[in-house]
Amino acid sequence: MELGENEPLPGENGSKSYKVGLTFNLKKGLKSDVEDLEAEYDSIETVNAIKEVLENLGCEVTLLEADKNVIQSLLNNKPDIVFNIAEGLNGRGREAHIPALLNFLGIPFTGSDETTLCIALDKELTKRILSTYGIRTPEYCLIKCTSQQIPPMDYPVIVKPNAEGSSKGISDTAIVKNEEELRKLINKNCRIYNQPMLVEKYIKGREFTVAVIGNDEDTIVFPPMEIKFRKNDERYSIYSYNVKKNYKEYVEYICPPFIEERILKDMTETARKIYNCLNCRDFSRIDFRVSEEGEVYFIEINPLPGLAPGYSDFPMITAFNGISYYDTVKMVLNSGLKRYGMSTVG
Repeated sequence: MELGENEPLPGENGSKSYKVGLTFNLKKGLKSDVEDLEAEYDSIETVNAIKEVLENLGCEVTLLEADKNVIQSLLNNKPDIVFNIAEGLNGRGREAHIPALLNFLGIPFTGSDETTLCIALDKELTKRILSTYGIRTPEYCLIKCTSQQIPPMDYPVIVKPNAEGSSKGISDTAIVKNEEELRKLINKNCRIYNQPMLVEKYIKGREFTVAVIGNDEDTIVFPPMEIKFRKNDERYSIYSYNVKKNYKEYVEYICPPFIEERILKDMTETARKIYNCLNCRDFSRIDFRVSEEGEVYFIEINPLPGLAPGYSDFPMITAFNGISYYDTVKMVLNSGLKRYGMSTVG
């Protein structure tokens, strides 16, 4: 597809307009014993909020649910660019499904490509790669569900499914203090999530997340947002699924945080380095813990961060920095457009 084919057409008022496909996976409200079954998917309210911004930017928007019909929908609609928030349906590489398909069809899209998304969803693989760049991360091991042997661990540790996002599989009891508790939780999680478990040294301290937007010289690393837990009970000192769902009860968000300049600089520089090392594009969010000794530890990265208004961390951080939801979505779109050599909007 030649770049000239993607230049916007004049709108009715003389402004420029693109045909934008919005790819997503929708929460269906499926009944299940697994509370967080659809944790990664978006509500129709989020989809419509993004759609409204894109339309206000002068774009013609087509909603494209990322199901088995999406290939034909893309071929029929022929979007100039796709604004992608689709999480994928199945498998460890599910977040890569739509980007790989779009690259195959030669359709421009926002966000990171399939390779970055495949790597980042695999927490253990991400840590292994980033360790070669000198990124500090807690000691960890990967325990496969078929393995009965648990290596010696420095307890307490936190247990999480290796290839999930949105705190899926991270319960309020995810911190365990001995091998007996660890074995019990691994057995339970393997039955539910049917995948290896990442077992990671629990870093007692403070939790932060950093939003990054843009590419190359236009990349912006926002000040970290602290996720401060209202309760001192250790059970609530992790950003679990329950805490995220009921965040008003359990946490408060502080941005910029009250923290030493040395730590602030370390965290933002590390976030930029991770973003570049993994070849992230357009936007990402990176999580850290800071130990009681002031050491910064990388926890995980989400190169496909949620954009739910009033809920997701990414737009919350940009709002703290004076950027409206409208402008946040516009910045993501324009980052993608500019990367493809296409005219920006707004």
